Amino acid sequence: MPYPEAKARQVLLDSLADATDDLGEALASLGGAYEQLDDEQADRLEERLFRSVQRAYGRAKRTYAEFANRYGLSDRELTMPSPAVPSTGIKGFVQGPVGAIERADLELVALQESSIAIEVGDVDLRAGLAEVRRLIDGVSQDARAFLRSFGR
Repeated sequence: MPYPEAKARQVLLDSLADATDDLGEALASLGGAYEQLDDEQADRLEERLFRSVQRAYGRAKRTYAEFANRYGLSDRELTMPSPAVPSTGIKGFVQGPVGAIERADLELVALQESSIAIEVGDVDLRAGLAEVRRLIDGVSQDARAFLRSFGR
């Protein structure tokens, strides 16, 4: 494989890692919120937000690892961070993921629309990106709705 092609694939992989890190940040924060909620509210959070982000994070990690393996690229370990302790409590734990998910979505859109993904990506990578985006579609709105109804 020519060097520019390998370098382009590594750039693509690194961009996917950044989006995956954002999803991990969102998932960690939602996990922190879950731990502070009563059972009923925790179940609502899990159903409306956590499951989708968890599945998207897992799919992004799998897409990343498979792409790296197919082309013998150097990959980094993608680990979910510990949730930060926001001073705003539950509200902060749920608002934080909104920004992280929106960043991840923007990164994924940029990847999908980039010429690099078309030129050096493959069908499996593009399918993985589309699936991750499908899984997080609407999560930001669901988080906002959760916060509006929180405690009711």
